[in-house]
Amino acid sequence: MASLFATALMITGFVLAMMLLIEYLNVLTAGRWQQKLAQRVWGQYLLAVLLGVTPGCLGAFTAVALYSHGVLTLGAVVTTMIAASGDEAFVMLALIPRQALALMALLSVFGLAVGTAVDVLGGRRKTRVPAACLELHLPERCACWPGERLLAQWKNCSSARGALTLMFVMLLFGVLAGRLGAEEANWMRISLALVLGLAVFITSTVPDHFLEDHLWRHVAIKHAPRVFLWTFGALIAMHLLTDVLHLERAIESSRWIVLLVACLVGLIPESGPHLIFVTLFARGVVPFSVLVASSVVQDGHGMLPMLAHSVREFALIKAITFTAGLALGAALMSLGW
Repeated sequence: MASLFATALMITGFVLAMMLLIEYLNVLTAGRWQQKLAQRVWGQYLLAVLLGVTPGCLGAFTAVALYSHGVLTLGAVVTTMIAASGDEAFVMLALIPRQALALMALLSVFGLAVGTAVDVLGGRRKTRVPAACLELHLPERCACWPGERLLAQWKNCSSARGALTLMFVMLLFGVLAGRLGAEEANWMRISLALVLGLAVFITSTVPDHFLEDHLWRHVAIKHAPRVFLWTFGALIAMHLLTDVLHLERAIESSRWIVLLVACLVGLIPESGPHLIFVTLFARGVVPFSVLVASSVVQDGHGMLPMLAHSVREFALIKAITFTAGLALGAALMSLGW
């Protein structure tokens, strides 16, 4: 149990560091790249892929907001949702980094194909529901390097800055000492150290406003506990299924049923349930096709704003991604994947 806790802690630390990095880059660029790409037809699909493949739910939220304002087409949103894996993308990068990158590439290409087909068949349809309450928030501009104020920030160090910086420093030393992650100095350990080092830099230098609003309240308080609990829970479930009950053979012999269950679970607009299939794949219990199917259908919290915007359009997009995920998963499973 102690090893499971340490693994969950390491994964959560990496996820939190990646979330901080994504949030930092998004505010630093002020969303300018999104605005430029959305102005062109081909740029919409490229933007949709980039929003989807970006780990976390921020990209999916942005796609829904752009769709609700008539900027993106239905097919572009489908592309985003197929390419998106929500917060689980961070966990996959920590747990199965090579396979995660391959999966992201596959989801991007497949999402682009399905989204284009939806627009070709549907006539580049845009939303039929006015954006009454779903506001399009462009990222604020932030002077992320405080310059002369850096020393003053540390003289009046907030509890949020102290806690986050101390946590990332401890995780960084744990990785460098071989206590967390891989013991040998392989590329995964180097990547962990690099990401954690960037997290230390960010939490040490950003202004208090950015740290409190974006990093502490949004990432650390809202996302980190959920990621840890779901990850720890999935690892415990895997331990019970494989090491206690020894159900590996039963799961492997029912792979078609598992494929269908993975797609059905993917319909839940929640980050977390998908992790059970990530851990099953990481342990070699289910094939790659199950992970692919689950990833196509699920989109973390990304579709929750669409549910608020239009239940009908939420159901339509979910039906498209469910059909696409089940079809791709079945095809890959038939090919022995």
